[in-house]
Amino acid sequence: MTLHRSVHYRGEMTEDGSEAVVAWTTWPAGGDVRGFARVLVEERLAACVTAHLPVRSVYRWQGAIEEDQEQLVMIKTTRDCIAALRDRMGKLHPAEVPELVVVPVVDGNPAYLAWVAESTRDA
Repeated sequence: MTLHRSVHYRGEMTEDGSEAVVAWTTWPAGGDVRGFARVLVEERLAACVTAHLPVRSVYRWQGAIEEDQEQLVMIKTTRDCIAALRDRMGKLHPAEVPELVVVPVVDGNPAYLAWVAESTRDA
């Protein structure tokens, strides 16, 4: 397996210098995503968590092709929160290897992005 170096793309910055990002994960269709979302918002690791149901995932796992119905979870946060979010997901997420994909926000409503930064401050 070839390991690739992480490339950091700068996204939209708020007035206080926070970089807005969206983190994606999936959650089992029947699982308690509401509890997960609430913890992330209460702990200021996310400004908002949106769960979409249902989605169908087809993937390779341990040599076999798997197919599951899942919830797609969109976490609105800042880059500064990602390390703590990753750690918290490791404790809360039911998957052995939870998906976490982070993408920069390249443009957005300045007032909304300021709200994301304020809502995650002091995480």
